[in-house]
Amino acid sequence: MAKTPDDIIRDDIRALSAYHVPASAGMVKLDAMENPYSLPADLQVAIAARIKAAALNRYPDPSAAELKQRLRTVMNIPVGVELVLGNGSDELIQMLALAVAKPGAVMLGVEPSFVMFRMIAGFAGLRFVGVPLTADFSLDADALLDAIRTQQPALVFIAYPNNPTGNLFDADVIARVIAAAPGIVVVDEAYHAFAGASFMPRLAEFPNLLVMRTLSKLGLAGLRLGLLAGRSDWLNHIDKLRLPYNINVLTQCVAVEVLQHEDVLNAQAATIRSERTRVLAALQKLRGVTVFPSDANFILFRVAEAGRVFDGLKQRGILIKNLHGSHPMLADCLRVTVGTPDENARFLEVLTTLC
Repeated sequence: MAKTPDDIIRDDIRALSAYHVPASAGMVKLDAMENPYSLPADLQVAIAARIKAAALNRYPDPSAAELKQRLRTVMNIPVGVELVLGNGSDELIQMLALAVAKPGAVMLGVEPSFVMFRMIAGFAGLRFVGVPLTADFSLDADALLDAIRTQQPALVFIAYPNNPTGNLFDADVIARVIAAAPGIVVVDEAYHAFAGASFMPRLAEFPNLLVMRTLSKLGLAGLRLGLLAGRSDWLNHIDKLRLPYNINVLTQCVAVEVLQHEDVLNAQAATIRSERTRVLAALQKLRGVTVFPSDANFILFRVAEAGRVFDGLKQRGILIKNLHGSHPMLADCLRVTVGTPDENARFLEVLTTLC
């Protein structure tokens, strides 16, 4: 008699809810921390020429050598540091989790933070330990260091800036965590372009430090390209879990072309930072809105009846992220991506009527 999914699929997997991506057609889309700007027309023409010449009948360069060289230049990767590329940061998180998933191994992170840290730990069979942030979403240094002593985690993830709170943690506390950790510490710098701070220059200082980045927030979310930087004695093993040809031909050729025009990406990031300042100031003036500082391309804020406000925005064609119910510290919290000036103006106009 054939077995059912209940008989075959792991209990913990059946108990999970899939990562939900809401429909956004026709909406002002401010829910996913994407760059709202298209690439300039001349760069689109150059990309089209590269794609036309791409050998789609052949497998991609398995080492993505040309792309890695461009990334080293644009991302200021220190000399002697190795790179592993992933199909977005999510694949890199999964590779790291699988690599350390010995029986009883622990992945440690802070909460609230990027939801995929906990989810992927579960996929890999790791026990996840989440250390709560303080009331203002700062790192609790004593609690973190105590958890490292007692849990002896094989893998620690710290987002810098943090998602969904948007803030940069104290770099000195992160350095203490790296020094105390018995295993790998990954600093996730998905929003580095908006933060003005990085642990990339400190890779040589800490033998167990890895730095992870993505091109998604820079305006290339559709390419799904992430990178992990660190010492070869770690990355040589992590790379063994990378599926063959994981960075496809189109991703490689488009990314190489765009990264030769980093001034375009930098200018767009500067515009987003400027708009972030403007939107933050406008939100701070709204009665009944509590705004949290942001070093990313999104803003976390709290309102009364977050569900009502979220639904009101959605009914008027504006999609943001409702975080109420995702973590106790995020009660009545909403997160909005910084969009174009027109998108931001529309969001603020409608939010004002709802608060």
